[in-house]
Amino acid sequence: MATDAQQLEALFSVIAGRKGDDPKNSYTASLLAKGVNSCAQKLGEEAVETVIAAAIAGNNSGTSDKKSVISESADLLYHWLVLMVALDIDPAEVYAELARREGTSGHAEKAGRK
Repeated sequence: MATDAQQLEALFSVIAGRKGDDPKNSYTASLLAKGVNSCAQKLGEEAVETVIAAAIAGNNSGTSDKKSVISESADLLYHWLVLMVALDIDPAEVYAELARREGTSGHAEKAGRK
């Protein structure tokens, strides 16, 4: 099993393969069956949980607090990939956008948005 960013590609493939499966047999299929809005809401919930875990970890230096951030971050990335599948967006498109922005100041990139 990969333990680097390649894990995202592997997980994306698994999630995409579950699209259309019986929701009773797969949590991923049940999320996808609920539609884009539900997937987006779940991603938002996971983002908030990650922020809360990070705030707690930022106020403490305990290993368990950091483990919580790691766990919530994994949930966040999983649900982001579910949303990408729901929208038929290949994560490579997001990675390409990140590559396009490489070397550009964040302030300049943001100012250039419409």
